[in-house]
Amino acid sequence: MTAWVVRRPGPMATGPLEKVRLPVPEPAEGEVLIRVEVCAVCRTDLHLAEGDLTPRRPATVPGHEVVGRVVDRGPGAGLLANGTRVGVAWLRATCGRCRYCLRGAENLCPHSRYTGWDADGGYAEYLVAPQDFVYELPDDQPADKLAPLLCAGIIGYRALLRADLPQGGRLGVYGFGASAHLTTQVALAQGATVHVMTRADSARRLALDLGAASARPAYDAPPEPLDAAILFAPAGDLVPVVLAALDRGGTLAVAGIHLTDIPPLVYQDHLFQERTLRSVTANTRADGRALLAFARRHPLRVTTASYGLDEADRALSDLAADRVTGAAVLHIGD
Repeated sequence: MTAWVVRRPGPMATGPLEKVRLPVPEPAEGEVLIRVEVCAVCRTDLHLAEGDLTPRRPATVPGHEVVGRVVDRGPGAGLLANGTRVGVAWLRATCGRCRYCLRGAENLCPHSRYTGWDADGGYAEYLVAPQDFVYELPDDQPADKLAPLLCAGIIGYRALLRADLPQGGRLGVYGFGASAHLTTQVALAQGATVHVMTRADSARRLALDLGAASARPAYDAPPEPLDAAILFAPAGDLVPVVLAALDRGGTLAVAGIHLTDIPPLVYQDHLFQERTLRSVTANTRADGRALLAFARRHPLRVTTASYGLDEADRALSDLAADRVTGAAVLHIGD
């Protein structure tokens, strides 16, 4: 099969990805083999390719927003019939026994494993995944509109929960890529007022088109104090900017797996009056099921830019250069 691997992590201009031929993987105990239809391109893939996220194994196939169909099953994998359409997300496995798993916080499991980081992902024609960590998906929706929900949608949904936005509250969204444009729609459907701060003109236009109350450059102040905010941009120097924009009692949730260094905070300006700074770490399967159920009740407008499998390196380069509006999606199979 054709696949891309991260051969030499570094800036996209140095060519960290290499297109290769690999054997079709065989499903192990409890795993299913999936023929990939599409794989959305996540900023985490970019962090892995460029070395911001330290590779956990050599020559890993990235990609963790996969839509495809089950074509084979390993021993003990009897839950999903061949032909079932499924989605594969970032969280690949947890131990199920630690205190985090037992209390419903499996995203914090010290033994957790991740698609496209600990195991080969979806920048390929096939991948294997544990049946207990895939999502059954509907057949009546385009694959390229489903794929971004599997990470961009899920992690944005968790970030919105972590932001503790009150009913009818004022939400600030900083950075407006794949995850942010979906999360904004979820917040609007829940009755929030959303203000977007992002550097790209095209992203600000999309934000207004989706219903944001305002859209301004990334470092500008919003037009009113915020009850909550989510930082999607991986820029640590925005943290004090966002904290200063919060109203008393407001919460900032940082949604990315990687963030550049945060400059010193001034307690009186940034944290006093019970402002809260929180991180967001991966997601639980319950988050995934909740987001997919929400999207069925409130269909989300998924804005995508399409690429072929042969263009995976160009898709990541475009993402790095802010040339993607919405989500980039690799079209791989039927």
